[in-house]
Amino acid sequence: MTNSKKAVVLLSGGLDSATVLAMAQAEGYLCHTLSFDYGQRHRAELNAAARLAASAAVAAHKVIKLDLDGMGGSALTDVSIAVPEEAGEGIPVTYVPARNTVFLALALGWAEVLEAKDIFIGVNAVDYSGYPDCRPAFIQAFETVANLATRAGIEGVGFRIRAPLQNMSKARIVESGVQLGVDYSLTVSCYQADDQGRACGRCDSCRLRSEGFEAAGLKDPTRYAGM
Repeated sequence: MTNSKKAVVLLSGGLDSATVLAMAQAEGYLCHTLSFDYGQRHRAELNAAARLAASAAVAAHKVIKLDLDGMGGSALTDVSIAVPEEAGEGIPVTYVPARNTVFLALALGWAEVLEAKDIFIGVNAVDYSGYPDCRPAFIQAFETVANLATRAGIEGVGFRIRAPLQNMSKARIVESGVQLGVDYSLTVSCYQADDQGRACGRCDSCRLRSEGFEAAGLKDPTRYAGM
Protein backbone atom coordinates (compact mmCIF):
# COMPACT_ATOMS: atom_id res chain seq x y z
CA MET A 1 0.00 0.00 0.00
CA THR A 2 3.05 2.27 -0.02
CA ASN A 3 3.25 2.11 -3.81
CA SER A 4 3.24 5.67 -5.17
CA LYS A 5 2.44 4.52 -8.71
CA LYS A 6 -1.32 5.07 -8.52
CA ALA A 7 -4.01 4.68 -11.15
CA VAL A 8 -7.75 5.12 -11.42
CA VAL A 9 -9.36 2.25 -13.31
CA LEU A 10 -12.88 2.51 -14.70
CA LEU A 11 -14.50 -0.78 -13.71
CA SER A 12 -17.87 -1.61 -15.23
CA GLY A 13 -17.95 -5.23 -14.13
CA GLY A 14 -17.61 -6.54 -17.68
CA LEU A 15 -14.95 -8.55 -19.47
CA ASP A 16 -12.98 -5.61 -20.86
CA SER A 17 -12.70 -3.58 -17.67
CA ALA A 18 -11.73 -6.70 -15.69
CA THR A 19 -8.91 -7.29 -18.16
CA VAL A 20 -7.75 -3.68 -17.97
CA LEU A 21 -7.64 -3.84 -14.17
CA ALA A 22 -5.43 -6.94 -14.36
CA MET A 23 -3.17 -5.21 -16.89
CA ALA A 24 -2.79 -2.14 -14.70
CA GLN A 25 -1.91 -4.25 -11.67
CA ALA A 26 0.55 -6.28 -13.74
CA GLU A 27 2.30 -2.98 -14.54
CA GLY A 28 2.69 -2.36 -10.83
CA TYR A 29 -0.04 0.23 -10.32
CA LEU A 30 -1.85 0.65 -7.03
CA CYS A 31 -5.35 0.65 -8.47
CA HIS A 32 -8.36 2.66 -7.36
CA THR A 33 -11.44 1.38 -9.17
CA LEU A 34 -14.41 3.52 -10.13
CA SER A 35 -17.89 2.35 -11.11
CA PHE A 36 -21.07 4.26 -11.91
CA ASP A 37 -24.65 3.68 -10.90
CA TYR A 38 -25.98 5.73 -13.79
CA GLY A 39 -29.50 4.38 -14.17
CA GLN A 40 -28.56 1.34 -16.24
CA ARG A 41 -31.12 -1.41 -16.78
CA HIS A 42 -29.65 -3.77 -14.19
CA ARG A 43 -27.44 -3.66 -11.11
CA ALA A 44 -25.79 -6.98 -11.93
CA GLU A 45 -22.79 -5.22 -13.48
CA LEU A 46 -22.29 -3.12 -10.33
CA ASN A 47 -22.32 -6.29 -8.24
CA ALA A 48 -19.80 -7.79 -10.65
CA ALA A 49 -17.56 -4.72 -10.34
CA ALA A 50 -17.63 -5.02 -6.56
CA ARG A 51 -16.67 -8.72 -6.82
CA LEU A 52 -13.81 -7.93 -9.17
CA ALA A 53 -12.51 -5.12 -6.96
CA ALA A 54 -12.58 -7.37 -3.92
CA SER A 55 -10.93 -10.25 -5.77
CA ALA A 56 -8.16 -7.97 -7.02
CA ALA A 57 -7.70 -6.41 -3.57
CA VAL A 58 -7.68 -2.89 -5.00
CA ALA A 59 -6.69 0.09 -2.88
CA ALA A 60 -10.24 1.51 -2.99
CA HIS A 61 -13.45 0.92 -4.89
CA LYS A 62 -15.85 3.82 -5.38
CA VAL A 63 -19.34 3.88 -6.88
CA ILE A 64 -20.71 7.24 -8.04
CA LYS A 65 -24.43 7.67 -8.63
CA LEU A 66 -25.53 9.57 -11.73
CA ASP A 67 -28.91 10.27 -13.31
CA LEU A 68 -28.25 9.46 -16.95
CA ASP A 69 -31.58 7.63 -17.09
CA GLY A 70 -33.19 11.00 -16.47
CA MET A 71 -32.01 12.06 -19.93
CA GLY A 72 -32.92 8.81 -21.63
CA GLY A 73 -31.99 8.32 -25.25
CA SER A 74 -30.44 4.88 -24.84
CA ALA A 75 -31.74 1.34 -24.55
CA LEU A 76 -29.42 0.91 -21.56
CA THR A 77 -31.07 3.69 -19.55
CA ASP A 78 -34.60 3.92 -20.95
CA VAL A 79 -36.73 0.80 -20.47
CA SER A 80 -39.12 2.01 -23.18
CA ILE A 81 -36.38 1.40 -25.77
CA ALA A 82 -35.82 -2.29 -26.53
CA VAL A 83 -32.31 -3.72 -26.46
CA PRO A 84 -31.64 -4.99 -30.01
CA GLU A 85 -31.04 -8.70 -30.28
CA GLU A 86 -29.74 -8.77 -33.83
CA ALA A 87 -26.66 -7.15 -35.31
CA GLY A 88 -27.46 -3.90 -37.09
CA GLU A 89 -25.72 -1.06 -38.89
CA GLY A 90 -24.60 2.32 -37.58
CA ILE A 91 -24.43 3.42 -33.97
CA PRO A 92 -26.83 1.19 -32.00
CA VAL A 93 -29.50 2.38 -29.56
CA THR A 94 -27.39 0.93 -26.72
CA TYR A 95 -25.07 3.93 -27.10
CA VAL A 96 -25.45 6.12 -24.00
CA PRO A 97 -25.01 9.81 -24.92
CA ALA A 98 -21.79 11.29 -23.49
CA ARG A 99 -21.27 8.33 -21.12
CA ASN A 100 -17.52 7.89 -21.49
CA THR A 101 -16.98 11.65 -21.49
CA VAL A 102 -18.77 11.93 -18.15
CA PHE A 103 -17.09 8.83 -16.71
CA LEU A 104 -13.62 9.98 -17.67
CA ALA A 105 -14.23 13.48 -16.33
CA LEU A 106 -15.13 12.09 -12.91
CA ALA A 107 -12.22 9.64 -13.02
CA LEU A 108 -9.98 12.62 -13.81
CA GLY A 109 -11.23 14.46 -10.73
CA TRP A 110 -10.52 11.49 -8.48
CA ALA A 111 -7.10 10.96 -10.09
CA GLU A 112 -6.15 14.56 -9.36
CA VAL A 113 -7.19 14.18 -5.72
CA LEU A 114 -5.21 10.93 -5.44
CA GLU A 115 -2.23 12.43 -7.29
CA ALA A 116 -2.52 9.57 -9.78
CA LYS A 117 -1.18 10.25 -13.25
CA ASP A 118 -2.84 7.39 -15.08
CA ILE A 119 -6.48 6.62 -15.82
CA PHE A 120 -7.32 3.25 -17.37
CA ILE A 121 -10.42 2.59 -19.45
CA GLY A 122 -11.45 -0.58 -21.27
CA VAL A 123 -12.66 0.90 -24.55
CA ASN A 124 -12.08 -1.08 -27.71
CA ALA A 125 -12.27 -0.01 -31.36
CA VAL A 126 -11.97 -3.43 -33.05
CA ASP A 127 -14.57 -5.92 -31.76
CA TYR A 128 -17.08 -3.43 -30.37
CA SER A 129 -20.54 -1.96 -30.96
CA GLY A 130 -19.44 1.13 -32.88
CA TYR A 131 -19.73 3.71 -30.10
CA PRO A 132 -18.05 7.03 -31.02
CA ASP A 133 -16.59 7.46 -27.53
CA CYS A 134 -14.55 4.25 -27.87
CA ARG A 135 -12.40 5.51 -30.74
CA PRO A 136 -8.69 6.39 -30.41
CA ALA A 137 -9.40 9.97 -31.52
CA PHE A 138 -11.73 10.47 -28.55
CA ILE A 139 -9.24 9.06 -26.05
CA GLN A 140 -6.46 11.27 -27.44
CA ALA A 141 -8.68 14.33 -27.36
CA PHE A 142 -9.78 13.69 -23.79
CA GLU A 143 -6.17 13.34 -22.67
CA THR A 144 -5.52 16.77 -24.17
CA VAL A 145 -8.52 18.17 -22.29
CA ALA A 146 -7.36 16.51 -19.06
CA ASN A 147 -4.05 18.30 -19.24
CA LEU A 148 -5.61 21.65 -20.11
CA ALA A 149 -8.38 21.62 -17.51
CA THR A 150 -6.60 20.58 -14.30
CA ARG A 151 -4.20 22.11 -11.84
CA ALA A 152 -1.97 19.06 -12.16
CA GLY A 153 -1.87 19.47 -15.92
CA ILE A 154 -1.06 23.18 -15.75
CA GLU A 155 1.67 22.55 -13.17
CA GLY A 156 3.31 20.07 -15.50
CA VAL A 157 2.43 16.82 -13.76
CA GLY A 158 0.11 15.68 -16.51
CA PHE A 159 -2.26 12.76 -17.02
CA ARG A 160 -2.33 9.79 -19.33
CA ILE A 161 -5.55 8.15 -20.47
CA ARG A 162 -4.62 4.52 -20.89
CA ALA A 163 -6.71 2.36 -23.22
CA PRO A 164 -4.64 -0.82 -23.61
CA LEU A 165 -7.44 -2.78 -25.32
CA GLN A 166 -8.01 -0.13 -27.98
CA ASN A 167 -6.70 -2.12 -30.94
CA MET A 168 -7.11 -5.67 -29.65
CA SER A 169 -9.61 -8.24 -30.91
CA LYS A 170 -12.00 -9.67 -28.33
CA ALA A 171 -10.20 -13.01 -28.63
CA ARG A 172 -6.86 -11.38 -27.84
CA ILE A 173 -8.40 -9.56 -24.89
CA VAL A 174 -9.69 -12.84 -23.49
CA GLU A 175 -6.35 -14.55 -24.03
CA SER A 176 -4.51 -11.69 -22.29
CA GLY A 177 -6.87 -11.77 -19.34
CA VAL A 178 -6.55 -15.52 -18.91
CA GLN A 179 -2.76 -15.19 -18.95
CA LEU A 180 -3.07 -12.57 -16.19
CA GLY A 181 -5.34 -14.80 -14.12
CA VAL A 182 -8.63 -12.93 -14.62
CA ASP A 183 -11.60 -14.92 -13.32
CA TYR A 184 -14.16 -14.15 -16.01
CA SER A 185 -16.87 -15.97 -14.10
CA LEU A 186 -17.01 -12.86 -11.88
CA THR A 187 -17.88 -10.60 -14.82
CA VAL A 188 -21.20 -9.62 -16.41
CA SER A 189 -21.22 -8.37 -20.00
CA CYS A 190 -24.88 -8.63 -21.01
CA TYR A 191 -26.88 -5.46 -21.72
CA GLN A 192 -29.98 -6.97 -20.13
CA ALA A 193 -28.76 -9.43 -17.52
CA ASP A 194 -31.24 -10.54 -14.88
CA ASP A 195 -30.94 -9.84 -11.15
CA GLN A 196 -28.72 -12.90 -10.71
CA GLY A 197 -26.34 -11.65 -13.39
CA ARG A 198 -27.42 -14.26 -15.93
CA ALA A 199 -27.00 -13.17 -19.54
CA CYS A 200 -29.63 -13.10 -22.27
CA GLY A 201 -27.34 -14.64 -24.89
CA ARG A 202 -28.89 -12.53 -27.64
CA CYS A 203 -27.72 -8.91 -27.33
CA ASP A 204 -24.71 -7.39 -29.09
CA SER A 205 -22.54 -7.57 -25.99
CA CYS A 206 -23.34 -11.25 -25.43
CA ARG A 207 -22.56 -11.97 -29.09
CA LEU A 208 -19.19 -10.18 -29.03
CA ARG A 209 -18.20 -11.90 -25.79
CA SER A 210 -19.20 -15.36 -27.01
CA GLU A 211 -17.39 -14.90 -30.33
CA GLY A 212 -14.28 -13.73 -28.48
CA PHE A 213 -14.09 -16.81 -26.28
CA GLU A 214 -14.82 -19.07 -29.25
CA ALA A 215 -12.07 -17.46 -31.34
CA ALA A 216 -9.66 -17.82 -28.43
CA GLY A 217 -10.55 -21.50 -28.11
CA LEU A 218 -11.61 -21.03 -24.50
CA LYS A 219 -14.79 -21.80 -22.58
CA ASP A 220 -16.92 -18.80 -21.68
CA PRO A 221 -18.06 -19.09 -18.04
CA THR A 222 -21.09 -16.87 -18.68
CA ARG A 223 -24.29 -18.02 -16.99
CA TYR A 224 -27.38 -17.67 -19.14
CA ALA A 225 -30.96 -17.07 -18.06
CA GLY A 226 -33.15 -20.16 -18.32
CA MET A 227 -30.22 -22.53 -18.04
